[in-house]
Amino acid sequence: MVLEFNELPDSSRVWIYQSNRAFTNEEVNLIEVKMKNFLKSWTRHGDSLNGAAMVKYNQFIVLGIDENTTAASGCSIDASVFFIKELEKEYSVQLLDRMQTSYKQNESIKVVSLAEFNRLVKEDEILEDTVVFNNIVANKAEFDAQWEVPAKLSWHKRYFNSSTKV
Repeated sequence: MVLEFNELPDSSRVWIYQSNRAFTNEEVNLIEVKMKNFLKSWTRHGDSLNGAAMVKYNQFIVLGIDENTTAASGCSIDASVFFIKELEKEYSVQLLDRMQTSYKQNESIKVVSLAEFNRLVKEDEILEDTVVFNNIVANKAEFDAQWEVPAKLSWHKRYFNSSTKV
């Protein structure tokens, strides 16, 4: 069953796929149709999954599943990754590169390698109060409260440790 993202319970499992570039509005519209079609066919051993998806800031694809009704299995997770890989090919983007991170700079979103992020911290271009995207949140409650936060409140805080900052 296809749900709206805000209808998912807080315990719902969430996956965030960050694009290395912003999608155009036209691409977002097309991706949203593809996501809805994927969700309609997303199953676990033949049982329909109650899922939701959205594109946030034209840059992030967020998938969620209400595991209170039917939990995801290895095969259903594989199906979602295959779907994401298809989007990567179709739109010439990287969505599965976990060696990149993103942050806000004014009103824009910057995506950089972890090494570049560390360099920007050392040069004081990224500060502890810089808003980052914590793409490792696990459920909807964490997504709502801890996804878009100051770096000092996410896993990014390790880059500000005085022993690693030169």
